[in-house]
Amino acid sequence: MAAACARALGKVGWSVLESPAARRPGTVSYLAGKRSAPEFSRAYGTGGAGVRSKLLSSVRSGGGRVLSCAFLLGGGLGLYQTVKLSVQQHRAEEQPQVPGRGLKLTLYQYKTCPFCSKVRAFLDYHGLPYEIVEVNPVMRQEIKWSTYRKVPILMVDGDVQLNDSSVIISSLGTYLINKDKSMSEIIRCYPEMKSVNDKGKEVIEHNNKYWLMLSEADTLAVYPVKEMQKEEMKWRAWADDWLVHLISPNVYRTTGEALASFDYIVREGKFGNFEGFFAKYVGAAAMFFISKRLKSRHNLQDDVRQDLYKAVNDWVAAIGKERKFMGGDHPNLADLAVFGVLRVMEGLQAFDDMMENTKVKHWYRRMERATLNHEGRK
Repeated sequence: MAAACARALGKVGWSVLESPAARRPGTVSYLAGKRSAPEFSRAYGTGGAGVRSKLLSSVRSGGGRVLSCAFLLGGGLGLYQTVKLSVQQHRAEEQPQVPGRGLKLTLYQYKTCPFCSKVRAFLDYHGLPYEIVEVNPVMRQEIKWSTYRKVPILMVDGDVQLNDSSVIISSLGTYLINKDKSMSEIIRCYPEMKSVNDKGKEVIEHNNKYWLMLSEADTLAVYPVKEMQKEEMKWRAWADDWLVHLISPNVYRTTGEALASFDYIVREGKFGNFEGFFAKYVGAAAMFFISKRLKSRHNLQDDVRQDLYKAVNDWVAAIGKERKFMGGDHPNLADLAVFGVLRVMEGLQAFDDMMENTKVKHWYRRMERATLNHEGRK
């Protein structure tokens, strides 16, 4: 429409310029002020035939060339705005639209939970904006609306609930690649399975939780070599089934470390004054003894640091010297999972010992930069 108006104004301007009246001498006299200002104001302010007659008379008496110039100027400005808008629209169309940017994501978490940290690592790496709701680990009022009483919980657009850190990551990973399915459709690919463990406690597992639900073409694009997908799934499961169980025995290894760990948990978590005091001292003592039970349950060595060192070095050896990440030049889902688990120890003695006594430092710093810079957006 703007282009049509510009062309119309241009035609009017040229037609007036080419008219005989426009060529007469004294063309500027009327608009420059030979008529009195009050008379011009009245002519502009009335909406009847008087305006048209005076405007036409001004053209006939020599104002036509100036008026035509105004038409031409208006047409040129209109054409300029049209071209500018067209270029902007063209650039917007060329700008790659990354799926997932429009999702409203709310993460219910404990900040020091390794499973929650895994999810944050994924969201940060891909540059997906999200809100955090820190859950009080004692009362858990923030998630009382949910029948699922664990964290992390990720709410998508306020109506789709994703549970289990690996399911959350796989669902979002699928969504970012598969543009044909909604999140509601994707989550159906990860059905819950309830079972009873050896202790008679009901547990919930999810089918397919380490799989991305992609077409054959998308799978080939993400995993050009078939072994890449198997490797990623293997180490994602390893992070959940083994690495995460090394955290508590190491951060609560001694009474001093247990106290330092709970001081960090209380400082970063959501506790009331009394809850914080209780958690820091009573919780630290309790977890010191619980960590001994965990050591026995998972058949760890007396010096649990050695199990942590071995696990981390096994991970680095699996990446090898030729790759920056397990995903190659860029992190894959296994990189993000392992990084998320290890990150919860930052600031504690166990983390410092791990960085000093294993080969993980260079990979860890690369992962740190990749998540801070949201490199997955590219």
